Amino acid sequence: MENYTTDQRRPPLLADQPVGMLPGFAVLSGAESYHAALAAIAADQVAELPPAAAAQVDIEQAFVNDLFLLAPVGYFVLGLDATILQMNVSGADLLGVPRVNPERLTLRHFVAPRFLDDFDRFVRAAFNDAQPQHCDLQLVRGPDVHQPGVPVTLRACADRSGQALRVQLEPAEGKLAALERSEERFRRIVHCAEEGIWEIDANARTSFVNPKMAQLLGYTIEDMLDRPLVAFMDDEGRAILEHNIASRQHRGAEAERHEFKFLRRDGSELWVTLATNPIFDAGGAYLGALALVSDITDSRASAELIWQQANFDTLTALPNRHMFQDRLGQEVKKARREGTLLALLFIDLDGFKQVNDTLGHGQGDALLVEAARRIVGCVRATDTVARLGGDEFTVILTGLESMNGVERIAQSIVSRLQAPFALQAANPVVSASIGISVFPADAVSPEDLVRNADQAMYAAKQNRRCRYSYFTADLQQAAQARQQVTLDLRAALAHDQLELHYQPIVNLRTGGIERAEALLRWRHPQRGLLAPGDFLPFAESGGLMMEIGDWVFRQAARQARQWQDEIGAGFQVGINQSSAQFRGDAALYAGWLGYAAELGLAPRSLVIEITERVLLDKATQVADRLRELREMGVQVALDNFGTGYSSLAHLKHFGIDLLKLDHSFIQHLASDSGDLAMCEALILMAHRLGLRVVAEGVETAAQRHLLELAGCDFAQGYVYAQPMAAPELTALAQRGLRHELSAGAAAIPRVPG
Repeated sequence: MENYTTDQRRPPLLADQPVGMLPGFAVLSGAESYHAALAAIAADQVAELPPAAAAQVDIEQAFVNDLFLLAPVGYFVLGLDATILQMNVSGADLLGVPRVNPERLTLRHFVAPRFLDDFDRFVRAAFNDAQPQHCDLQLVRGPDVHQPGVPVTLRACADRSGQALRVQLEPAEGKLAALERSEERFRRIVHCAEEGIWEIDANARTSFVNPKMAQLLGYTIEDMLDRPLVAFMDDEGRAILEHNIASRQHRGAEAERHEFKFLRRDGSELWVTLATNPIFDAGGAYLGALALVSDITDSRASAELIWQQANFDTLTALPNRHMFQDRLGQEVKKARREGTLLALLFIDLDGFKQVNDTLGHGQGDALLVEAARRIVGCVRATDTVARLGGDEFTVILTGLESMNGVERIAQSIVSRLQAPFALQAANPVVSASIGISVFPADAVSPEDLVRNADQAMYAAKQNRRCRYSYFTADLQQAAQARQQVTLDLRAALAHDQLELHYQPIVNLRTGGIERAEALLRWRHPQRGLLAPGDFLPFAESGGLMMEIGDWVFRQAARQARQWQDEIGAGFQVGINQSSAQFRGDAALYAGWLGYAAELGLAPRSLVIEITERVLLDKATQVADRLRELREMGVQVALDNFGTGYSSLAHLKHFGIDLLKLDHSFIQHLASDSGDLAMCEALILMAHRLGLRVVAEGVETAAQRHLLELAGCDFAQGYVYAQPMAAPELTALAQRGLRHELSAGAAAIPRVPG
């Protein structure tokens, strides 16, 4: 239908009709209700549809347009001069003209001559009086104005703009036949509609539903008729309905559109968009309401699932990082507004990785679920517990007037998480390190609160774990110092401040130096020579491990090539590798192989030394990198064996070539000690598996002698030499060890490697 003013977006015939107002609908359940509905339209008691309506609203509006278009009475929109701007099918049939009115005829053109004055008075009154007007007169059909007129009744009311008149026309004679034709057409649309149509009376009892509405709820039409609307709702829905009905049973109530929940016959939920409009008679009495109902159960479930996945952790059902950040931001604003304190607890589980690695990820997940339950049990319902990922949790304590309760909660969490976890495979024990930052004392922004609590947590972890720690200015300074070390370390790579020292590894049968372990040092411009423990943690957190590892490999490869020329063709150099380095790009290792080939160095001349922790790393890259190195011909040594959780299966699966017994087995070695028996058993086991054994931390001649008797292959320690520069090791190997041993080299003080 074409517009009758240039600034309206919808056809004026329906622009003032809200979704859910279905002209002609009530005819199916009684002519009086139908006429009352039309009277409500004529009285202009409905609200216009909001201009920002969604696509679903447009679909519903189109459906309403179709129903209106086929309503069983004539309906017209007239201009100020009574020109017919729009009309529905019944109106066009009554006048015998095309519905689009190409000749722009006026309705006055069809009025019998003797009723023209009545018609003019009727139009003026309708435009000037806010009350609906009606008039009985005769219309002539078609262009022959001399034919006998047809008695009709007109009802009219001006629209809100006062620029158009909406007119309802019913024939006074032969009305039944016309109604029956239009009603049949209308009935087909209503009964075949894909939307539910629902009518209730003034007592909120069902007076009509179409087949689709009954199908949506799982009832027959007969089962629903005359039943109260509340029979299809839960308690929450009943409360909403009572409020709605109470607020809308007065003239001028507007059409509404809501998402609403009904209960199907089988008890399941039906979520719908419910577009409703109250109906009043000409006297303003409330008759009931009409509704258009669209099923949105599936789309709502999908939206809820997407929202749930975006905001909650799938394992523990706690808020995830995204939801945590949102809530923390809201709580900080609230605390600032109300002048209250807020505490943020950052929790990390100590020892969780070992549980995950030894018992498997399934048991690790079960532990996390139980840990989440224990943490939630320590806080108030108004507080927020979130899982950020892995074994990291946070707690937002809100509305605090003092800090008295924070320590109690933190201690409670520490105590409860320290209790054994009853899993299927074992009863492991973990602990918690908790960092605490407070608004506004420690930070005023959510980001700073998180950062400070994280730093405080690391302070608790470094201080024997299983405790909580508050954020302090000292922690902030320490964090800044760590950042500066990372920057300095990057400069050290660029300015050749790194160097390798080597500790000899001696063949216990021949007494010759056949191997050496490369140990990284940093000759700091201000702090002097630094051991790896002083800077490698910063290198790992600063993302420098790959660059440093590549530098170490190339330095060691060049030195191995030189020692093979000077000491012996089979000389090997060991290089330490961490899990972080194994997670790097495989192209790096391919570059190593090419570099060794350029030097004329056999890959087996280099030994990659790893700890048991590397073997327990479940990242697929670690296993892949070890396999690639083995395929290249590089040998692998397992360092500090006996201090971790590796199994014999690991030794075979990862293709280990050498076992390096941890110095804790060696330091108390005596002829009658249990440590000697343990060493003998480990050496025997390794030989049975085809592995050679290196004893670390050998510091006395007695220890060396017992290891020789136990069949150990190699020894490394201060009984021979401390780590030294490459030229010194060259001279030592060429000179032999006899002089150093007789001079009492065992008295050399230990320096961290």
